[in-house]
Amino acid sequence: MRVKGKRILVVDDEPPIQRILRRNLTVGGYEVLVAENGRQAVEMVRLHQPDLILLDICLPGGIDGVDVCVQVRQFTQTPIIVLSAVIEEKQKIKALDLGADDYLTKPFSNDELQARVRACLRRASNKESSNENEPEVLSSEDGYLHMDVVRRQVRAGSSEVRLTPTEFELLRQLMLYAGKVMTHRSLLRAVWGPEYGEEADYLRVYVRQLRLKVEEEPSHPKYIITEPGIGYVFRSQGDL
Repeated sequence: MRVKGKRILVVDDEPPIQRILRRNLTVGGYEVLVAENGRQAVEMVRLHQPDLILLDICLPGGIDGVDVCVQVRQFTQTPIIVLSAVIEEKQKIKALDLGADDYLTKPFSNDELQARVRACLRRASNKESSNENEPEVLSSEDGYLHMDVVRRQVRAGSSEVRLTPTEFELLRQLMLYAGKVMTHRSLLRAVWGPEYGEEADYLRVYVRQLRLKVEEEPSHPKYIITEPGIGYVFRSQGDL
């Protein structure tokens, strides 16, 4: 039985990994599709519109996982979890910069896989428990940044900004608690889930990418401010 109709595309060229992922995800209640190379992956995303993509970085055929991220992000914000070996750290970070939502380092346990999949799907569908008193619209005091939480739209100045589900939730948390310093641990758990908490370097990647999209001068941010060794704070006035 499928989990609320959720379809997952596994992109990996190694048959043993394909079999393991297909078996574990199917047992978990998901419908599983498999692509063996980057070109096939992009075609299957267009054709089948999966709810989540599990994407290996090293793929045959001239289109690797990084290229898949770039091409897929041109037409959909479908969540992407990168599957990466530790030796591919630079490629992994590059994939995150180009739109991936999460990553798993090989080898990983089935429990970890299932937890990451659930968390990623939860963010994408915006089904997390929410307080009824939370505002439906968030904005900076100067009006430059504006977030419509219900429509999941973000505007920076006069331009609409396209954010991945993870980037959207990260910005929402920061804006929701504007003026309050949020620790690395609290942000990681609020955005990614209770399985997270110690990945400060991981969080920095997403903050950097978010600044590139919403700040006028990403190298001199006015809104998303770093509190060294502690976390981040959203300065609503943007007057720094």
